[in-house]
Amino acid sequence: MATHPVSPAVPKPDHVPDALVYDFDFHYDPVLMREGHGRIAEIAREAPPIFWTPRQGGHWVVASHHAVYNAQRSPEIFSNGPVPYEMIAAHNATLPDDKKSLIPLPITVDPPHHDTYRKPLNKTFSPKNMLALKDRIRALAAELVGKIKDKGQCEFMAEVAEPLPTTIFLDIFGLPQDKQREYRDLVSQHLHETDMNPAAVQKRLREVADVMRETILARRDEPQGDVLSMLWQSEFEGRPATLHDIENYAVMLFVAGLDTVMNGMGLGVRHLASDPELQAKLRADMSLVPEAADEILRRYTFTVPPRFVHQDAEFEGVAMKRGEMVLMFLPSADLDPKEFKSPEDYNLARENKAHIAFGTGPHRCLGSHLARIELQVLYEEMLKALPEFRLDPEKPVTFHGGNVIGPDQLHLVWEA
Repeated sequence: MATHPVSPAVPKPDHVPDALVYDFDFHYDPVLMREGHGRIAEIAREAPPIFWTPRQGGHWVVASHHAVYNAQRSPEIFSNGPVPYEMIAAHNATLPDDKKSLIPLPITVDPPHHDTYRKPLNKTFSPKNMLALKDRIRALAAELVGKIKDKGQCEFMAEVAEPLPTTIFLDIFGLPQDKQREYRDLVSQHLHETDMNPAAVQKRLREVADVMRETILARRDEPQGDVLSMLWQSEFEGRPATLHDIENYAVMLFVAGLDTVMNGMGLGVRHLASDPELQAKLRADMSLVPEAADEILRRYTFTVPPRFVHQDAEFEGVAMKRGEMVLMFLPSADLDPKEFKSPEDYNLARENKAHIAFGTGPHRCLGSHLARIELQVLYEEMLKALPEFRLDPEKPVTFHGGNVIGPDQLHLVWEA
C-alpha cells in the first residue's frame, strides 16, 4: 500500500480532558502501517484505557480489555448505528424500496430489533452447520496450497488468503463464483474509504446491493439451499421478507464475509513464518493446532468495530456526548498487560486464552465458528504440504489500518 498522510487533527472538544488525548489515526497511522501489531502493543502499554484522538474527525477509542468488554455489553450507551433504527425505519416507510436507506443487518441495529434480524442467521452459522463445511474447506485449502507448493515462494494474500474464505462464503451465500474479483474489489474499496458522510456511506452500500441484485431476485423466484434463499423464506415480526430486508442483510454479510477472515489468515501465517520452532512443534503434533490458532487470534486480533454514543453518558469515569464515534479497539484489548501476562509473547501454553477477537455481548461475531474452522484447516494444510516456510527478507510486510487490520501483501519462501 502506498504511504498515505495521516488525517488532519481537529480541535479537542471542551468535555475531553487533556490527559485522555492520544494521537492515533486508525486508518493511516504510519507506525501501524509499517509494524502492524507492534504499534497496537505500544498503544496497549502507554495509552489511557479510553482515549480521544483528534484524527479521522476526532473520536473515542476504547482500548483496555476491561473497558472493551464492558462497552460491548452496554448497547444502551454504545449504539451500533449512527442513526437510531426507529428513525431510519420511519423515514423509509415513506419511500419506495429502491429509494430506502440501506441498514446493514443485523450489525447496525441494537436490541430488541437486533434479536429479530439476527435470529434467522443463528441456525445457518451454528457450530454444527459450519462443521459440516469442514471437508469442503479442507479440499479447497489443499488445492490452493498445492498450486504454490513447487514454486518455493508465493504472495500468500492473493494466492491463498483471499480465494479460500471468499470461495467458501460465496458458496454459502449463493453468489456466482465468476464474479469473485469484482466482489473483492468492491469490498476493498468500501472498507478503505474514510468518508463517513451518510450520503457517501449510502452510495457505497447501494453499489454493493446493486452488484447482487440479479442474484437476490433469482433466489426469491427460485429458492436454493443458500443463505439468500433462506432469508427470503424468513418472517420478521410476523411479516414476510421484502427486497429491502434482503438487501439490508446482503450488504452486511457481503462486506463482512469477503474481507475479515483473509486478514486473520495473513496475520496468522505471518506469525508461523517467523516462528520455525512453532511450525516444527505443530507438524509433530497437529492436535495442537486449535490451541495454537486461538493464541494467534489473541496475539493478532484484527477487527475494530465502531460504535456511536446513544446519549450523553459517563462510562468508566469518562464523559461522552451523544453522537460521538467510539472505536472498540479489540486488538489492543487482547494485548492489555493488565489482562494477559507478557501479552506480546506468543505462548502456546498460556493459561488465560480468553480473548475477545470475535467481540462480546449481543453483537459477538456471527461468523466466529466458520472463521475458527477456516483458520485451523488452513494452518494444518500449510504445515502438511510445505516444508519450513519463512518471510521473504527481500519483501518486507506492510499493513493497512481501518476497521479490519491486516497485511497488504505477505511474501513467503521455502525450499521447493
